Amino acid sequence: MIAPEPFFEPRGTPFSEFHRIRALTALGHQVDLVTYPFGQSVSMAGLRVFRSLRPPFVDHVKIGPSLAKIPLDALLALSATRRALSGQYDAVHSHEEGGLIGAVLAMCLRVPHLYDMHSSLPQQLSNFAFSRSRLIKAAFVALERFMIRRSRVVIVICPSLEETVKALEPDARTVLIENAPGSGEDAPTPEGAAAVRRSLGLDAAAPVVLYTGTFEAYQGLDLLFAAMAIVRRSRPDARLVLAGGRADQVTKAREQARAAGIEDVTVFAGERPASEIPAYLLASDLLVSPRSRGTNTPLKIYQYLRSGKAIVATRLLTHTQVLSDDTAILTGVTPQEYAGGILAGLGDPAAAAAIGRRARELAETKYSYAAYLDKTRQACAALLPAAAAGAVVKDIA
Repeated sequence: MIAPEPFFEPRGTPFSEFHRIRALTALGHQVDLVTYPFGQSVSMAGLRVFRSLRPPFVDHVKIGPSLAKIPLDALLALSATRRALSGQYDAVHSHEEGGLIGAVLAMCLRVPHLYDMHSSLPQQLSNFAFSRSRLIKAAFVALERFMIRRSRVVIVICPSLEETVKALEPDARTVLIENAPGSGEDAPTPEGAAAVRRSLGLDAAAPVVLYTGTFEAYQGLDLLFAAMAIVRRSRPDARLVLAGGRADQVTKAREQARAAGIEDVTVFAGERPASEIPAYLLASDLLVSPRSRGTNTPLKIYQYLRSGKAIVATRLLTHTQVLSDDTAILTGVTPQEYAGGILAGLGDPAAAAAIGRRARELAETKYSYAAYLDKTRQACAALLPAAAAGAVVKDIA
């Protein structure tokens, strides 16, 4: 498996890679992961981790396209090639732009390639405001088409990505596996939720609006802050808690909250370990996802669903691929509309609780771990149709 990300780091694609590996090993596969030279150590039966060399002066990489990825991916390609030539592998499994490395290696080894598509590379250029160059965008489109065409199977994480794949290659074999593994989380307790409130200095009766995740521009925190300024006028008792963001991003977000006039009702918890997030969810009254760009479903939405709490989300494809008016409070993308959704959830706890119950029911049926594991099994069967049932397969992933 080729993963051009820090592994492990508590953010979208590394989370997805972790759960994909966990499912593969649960199905009896052995995975050799080639990844970046930094990230938290992970120990898992059936997994070996091989890290590439670190380029001089590079000790981290931000989310999305960046110049730092050029030397990182070059050294990742070198490490993946050395690993591929040192062992006998049945398949190559690659993520994101690592699909280029994986597709070429698979051709050389004459083994099938699985491309794990977490986003559209050309769309990342606009989502992260990396470049408006038509030439660069055309190059990214050509790269994406090559990776798709040179893959026996393409895993996509949401329906919009499946449409992107089919537009580029109508005959591509796709398997839709939402980022909803739904297991491995410790069940939160009321005591744990109370401890979270105490640690944040929150009154036990204060209504809590929670955001979890990264602080990237496309997440819509500007919309959330503007909406909370409106909410504050009617519900000065409500508190906004944000769990996530690097230290520099939190500093910038504090300034934005101060400018919006909500500094006194906003609490920044910083990046939290994944194991703590369920307790944060339980400690909250409403969960918010104000994403304003892109079409991929945020990974946090599936965890939100499982929590059984009402979700306030923008009525955009990024959310409506999964959420509906039955399972969330969907709003327009203006501060007034988003504030209206938050106030509706806070003002009618019974209705919000009913929405949360339906959300949990959706998670327990359509987005269960059993469903996730079954779809992973389908992808493996399409990748290696001749493999005997129960066979142990080594997979460069």
